[in-house]
Amino acid sequence: MAFLISGIVLWSLVHFIPSIGLSLKTAVINRLGSSLYAAMFSLLLLLSLALIIFGWRDSVPQYIYSPLSAAKPVAMLLLVITFLLFGAAKHQTRIKRVIRHPQLASIVTWSTAHLLLNGDSRSVVLFSGLGCWALLEMIFINRREGEWIKPDSPSWKVEIKGGLISLAILAVVIFLHPYIAGVPVH
Repeated sequence: MAFLISGIVLWSLVHFIPSIGLSLKTAVINRLGSSLYAAMFSLLLLLSLALIIFGWRDSVPQYIYSPLSAAKPVAMLLLVITFLLFGAAKHQTRIKRVIRHPQLASIVTWSTAHLLLNGDSRSVVLFSGLGCWALLEMIFINRREGEWIKPDSPSWKVEIKGGLISLAILAVVIFLHPYIAGVPVH
């Protein structure tokens, strides 16, 4: 479990540098250059992901709570919303007129869905840890960026295309989930 927790903490700290540690980021860029900063940032994120993956696989889950069977449809709906939000971060969409940080919001919905479906210790650590990170990141970015300027609405063709791509990616993830997480989506 120590690797899993370390990975989540490292992931969070590295991501907090641009949102609340701008002076540190600027100092590193001034000293080492933007290319080396970007390489270090990427390597630290890869290390955090490796720690999370190995920590997950190495942890022996202990059950903390039993998920309610009635929560499954809610969780599945949240996962659809997750992929629509995640996709919205990458293309023009009306969602960005309602949700300032769709990618981070997708992490919160993804985490919530998984907490509804999984009551074991490693799931609670992973999904609550990443969900809390995403919420804090939204707060920190909002403070840094100030007033929210909402984007224009795209055409319905662009909107529908983006939604369909997001749902196609969801279908691929559902298919690959047993290979990625070692657990099928039921």
